[in-house]
Amino acid sequence: MADHTETIQIVYDPAKISYGELLDIFWQSHKPGRRPWSSQYKAVIFYHNEEQKRLALESRDQVAATLEGKVYTEVTPFTAFYLAEDYHQKYRLQQQRDLFQEFRAMYPNMEDLVNSTAAARVNGYLDGHGDVQEIEAQVGGFGLSPQGANKLVDMVKRSKTRWGLW
Repeated sequence: MADHTETIQIVYDPAKISYGELLDIFWQSHKPGRRPWSSQYKAVIFYHNEEQKRLALESRDQVAATLEGKVYTEVTPFTAFYLAEDYHQKYRLQQQRDLFQEFRAMYPNMEDLVNSTAAARVNGYLDGHGDVQEIEAQVGGFGLSPQGANKLVDMVKRSKTRWGLW
């Protein structure tokens, strides 16, 4: 465990979503006033150019104006991104043996699985993101068997019902 921070890298199409919109989602998706307990789990925005830096700092300052206390989220230049080991990839999906086996059959090469939008969406649903109407509308496009699709929808419904989220 060297000095690193667990993070994601987002490749996006600015014709579909702006950098500013991504920043809005980022700020809504974490607690910027929470002090990190290690550098491994700190909140950080890595910028690639001066425009991204300017927008990130402006958004951080706007968030800071609404908080009572310090914003611990860092804004720092991007230097390098390293993929996590295979056993960390699509972590929630890997915990669902039957579903994971279906994806491994579709993507025998782990790099292809890591880059699969369908696997990423399923992993997100399994982690509690998205709603039941979305999963029901999208499940047919994930390439799962009918049994796998039904299992996934049932799992999402159960998790949302358990937490009173729909």
